[in-house]
Amino acid sequence: MQAKLVQREPDRLARWQAEGLYARIQQETADRPPFLLVDGPPYANGDIHIGHAVNKILKDIIVKSARLDGHHAAFVPGWDCHGLPIELQVEKKHGKVGRKLDAAAFREKCRAYAAEQVARQRRDFERLGVLADWDQPYLTMHPAFEAEQLRALGDIVANGHVVRGFKPVHWCLDCASSLAEAEVEYADKRSTSVDVRFPAADAAAVAAAFGVEQAPVDFVIWTTTPWTLPANQALAVHPELDYVWLRLSEGRAIVVAAELASSVLERAGVEGQACGRVAGAALEGMRAQHPFANRTVPVVCGEHVTLDAGTGIVHTAPGHGADDYVIGQRYGLETANPVGGDGVFVEGTPLVAGEHVRKADPVIVDALRDSGHLLHEAPFDHSYPHCWRHKTPLIFRATPQWFIAMDGNGLREGAMAAIDATQWIPAWGESRIRSMVEGRPDWCISRQRTWGVPMAVFIDRQTQDLHPDTPALLRRIAAAVEADGLEAWFGSQPADWGVDPEQYEASTDTLDVWFDSGVVHRCAGPATGTAPGDAVADLYLEGSDQHRGWFQSSLLTSVAIHGRAPYKAVLTHGFTVDEHGHKMSKSAGNVVPPQQVMKTLGADILRLWVASADYSGEIAISDNLLKRVAEAYRRIRNTLRFLLGNLHDFNPAQHALAPEALLPGDAAALREAQAMQESLIQAYGRRELHSVYQKLHNYCVVDLGGRYLDVLKDRLYTTGTDSLARRSAQTALWHIGEAVVRWITPILSFTAEEAWEALPGDRSRSVFVQTWWEFPALPENTLDWEALRQVRSAVKKRLETARNGGQIKGDLDAEVFLHSSDAGLRQTMDALGEEMRFWLLTSDATVVDSAESDMEPAALDSGATLSIAIRRSGHEKCVRCWHRRADVGADAEHPALCGRCVSNVSGAGEVRRVI
Repeated sequence: MQAKLVQREPDRLARWQAEGLYARIQQETADRPPFLLVDGPPYANGDIHIGHAVNKILKDIIVKSARLDGHHAAFVPGWDCHGLPIELQVEKKHGKVGRKLDAAAFREKCRAYAAEQVARQRRDFERLGVLADWDQPYLTMHPAFEAEQLRALGDIVANGHVVRGFKPVHWCLDCASSLAEAEVEYADKRSTSVDVRFPAADAAAVAAAFGVEQAPVDFVIWTTTPWTLPANQALAVHPELDYVWLRLSEGRAIVVAAELASSVLERAGVEGQACGRVAGAALEGMRAQHPFANRTVPVVCGEHVTLDAGTGIVHTAPGHGADDYVIGQRYGLETANPVGGDGVFVEGTPLVAGEHVRKADPVIVDALRDSGHLLHEAPFDHSYPHCWRHKTPLIFRATPQWFIAMDGNGLREGAMAAIDATQWIPAWGESRIRSMVEGRPDWCISRQRTWGVPMAVFIDRQTQDLHPDTPALLRRIAAAVEADGLEAWFGSQPADWGVDPEQYEASTDTLDVWFDSGVVHRCAGPATGTAPGDAVADLYLEGSDQHRGWFQSSLLTSVAIHGRAPYKAVLTHGFTVDEHGHKMSKSAGNVVPPQQVMKTLGADILRLWVASADYSGEIAISDNLLKRVAEAYRRIRNTLRFLLGNLHDFNPAQHALAPEALLPGDAAALREAQAMQESLIQAYGRRELHSVYQKLHNYCVVDLGGRYLDVLKDRLYTTGTDSLARRSAQTALWHIGEAVVRWITPILSFTAEEAWEALPGDRSRSVFVQTWWEFPALPENTLDWEALRQVRSAVKKRLETARNGGQIKGDLDAEVFLHSSDAGLRQTMDALGEEMRFWLLTSDATVVDSAESDMEPAALDSGATLSIAIRRSGHEKCVRCWHRRADVGADAEHPALCGRCVSNVSGAGEVRRVI
């Protein structure tokens, strides 16, 4: 009962590893139809946390349940091994590239560091009881994976989805690199908001448009990023919104959106009179003087302009914003980017040349104030994009990058169709990823990093186009990388690949790490030899943040290569929180490390906790919650102990009874177990694991432990060894045991195999290759067992009252008298006859013809009324069965036994008909 999971689980795990259990499972199930779950790669950096444990346990449970369904289910784990966090760790120890290490040596150090992290995380994942191909995982840094990734890139290029662009992208000043959408998180930031005057270049034309008297007039913009003003190329208005000419007391006028006029005047602290009103389209083509650069900029129209805040006129810098870039392309504006990769303004930038963007705002604001172009300044708190690694604010910065185009060749449309064809669990996952794909910009796949898979392409020095033979070249380069590693590319020259170095230059970029993991569906199989690279997975399973990340990157690459999703279904789980719903953090002291849980309670307790939680939302964990789960585990384990303990002398080949020979009570218990199994199979199939846990726990505590096993104890302990009553009970227990051990196998893996080995019968094949237990075909039921369960429940309540009132000490002190005017119920109770007392676990139970004075009515769920009387027995207690019977002491040879026990000890043995 103590289980000793902490001590015994590692020993069993060592045995699994020594005997190559996973390989055996795959070999023994090879002829079954396949089930493919593709493992999303954790990042190879740092110890696993409780979120990792949740993710891998959920996957393991589903894979193991798929084997029970009759599938050949592979579980090939993987790791994401490239990218900046590993670079940073290596830099801490060895310095930046070019100082102590050249690029090749630096990459080798990164590879070694990632391998160390993989080994650490693997040990913990294995300790969780996750059965997988740990000896041959896929690693994104494996040469075979890297090579297949280049082939995948070649296919995407061949299908027309890769484009070169000088576009604004999220840029991390600390990473000195562009970031993917999935690498961006939002956090609160305090910025400086400014209302800035852009004087009209032709005040007369503006006055004429409004039909007002000519005066000096300014277009007023509002921005929270003053540092982007040096790159301003236009002012955007909405063509259908109304704009007003506001004459100020100072003699100048300003133009703003009509609906925002009062708020602009109020925050600027000035008074103004609206003298004219026109639609934004009337202002298109007018020009304004930049407040500090020597140029005029046009007024353009854009549907992205809103009235949510500001002035209704949007400062437009195509080099610093996605919407701005789109407008710039429409109007032929320059995509100017005066900010270098280090965040410093380049030489020649007005006001802030040589200044870092993080220090530029005050300089620009002071200059605007001094020149009279600042209408208003105030701090502004808002949600702002940050780097998910450094937690620092990002900038939008136009750089020459490579993109997977969303719309140029139908990728967005294909992705939306693939979303429709996928099952999303929970269902809200579909709308979440749909909205993200609908609105996402082109995917920037190039990075400026050292540790990563190279963007191994050649670019025309004049046109900046890809070499026309890029797909074929990538296949050649991939073959070399597979044979000799990444240095086959990094150490080469264009001429080595038959490319003219005068016309083409080799790209120095690396691929986005989200592209690495996004092509797992293509690369994991060929890299490990375990599955075809083009197979569609039955399931992807990750945390809810992966709608923006891995689910989406996998979807886009698969649609770009194959025109369909890489998965049939996608399951999303929530994040872990403490028992109060608070986010876990070391500073808050509410972190629950999985390693600690395994050291104190055991992996099976952690696995049961994962199954018990509704993963569709936040998943709460704490020491208190784990203690409750441990108690639930003990109840399930105690049920197994009872089953196994009472099968100690049972050999199925010799003692199992045919279905028609079973006592009706045992047949009824098997029908109940069979119904429970069907319910559990459905719950596993729907991935409703918390429902599996609830059904399983309730079955062990109520249906088995609270009723059937309770009733069986008398038969198992008092009837003859080979009696029909005992062998019928053991046959039922054997079938139930075979079923229950399978039910718990996906969740309580260590306990399941321990119980499997203790069950009677042939155990030469592992429990992990079994399918659901096949119950025998049972004879037709002739008793209303539901009615009997209701009778038992009603009597138990009366017995509890009698015990609490001191009328009896235990249920076997009682004699029960029952009456019902309901003919059906009366017939059901009469069918048990003498055996009604064994069903109620009292010393006697009598069904009487009419209600007696001391009987109390009890309403049953069926609507029938049952009258019950509890009376203390006046007979002696049998020392063997503990029943109080009139015939105790009647046999001189056995004076302490009742007549039934005398028969079981030295006579022909009692005969049971039902229970």
